[in-house]
Amino acid sequence: MEPVFGYSRAVVDGDHVWVSGTAPIPADGSDPPSGSYAQARLCLEIVAGALAEAGASLTDVVRTRIFATPDADWDEIGRAHGETFAQIRPATSGVVVHALIDPRWLVEIEAVASIR
Repeated sequence: MEPVFGYSRAVVDGDHVWVSGTAPIPADGSDPPSGSYAQARLCLEIVAGALAEAGASLTDVVRTRIFATPDADWDEIGRAHGETFAQIRPATSGVVVHALIDPRWLVEIEAVASIR
């Protein structure tokens, strides 16, 4: 979607990597996973890949934002986030949104990393 919408998955600015809102879009273009946990895990895997390309890793993340629809299971999203960030403990926000761009998406996650 990056070239179509005209944005970057991640941007390095000084000591920070800003990762765009990341939806559960499989690399092969197939349908997203059906559950909140699986979608959140996929979002975080994509975030991790974007960070790696920018010279950072999940351990550098200082901030996440989670956007989820009313149909999402926050406990399952939190479980996926916790499995990824339990030791890192970035600042985070959770926002319930009316809908995301694709009605199959339950969650979208963005991140900021510090690479000092």
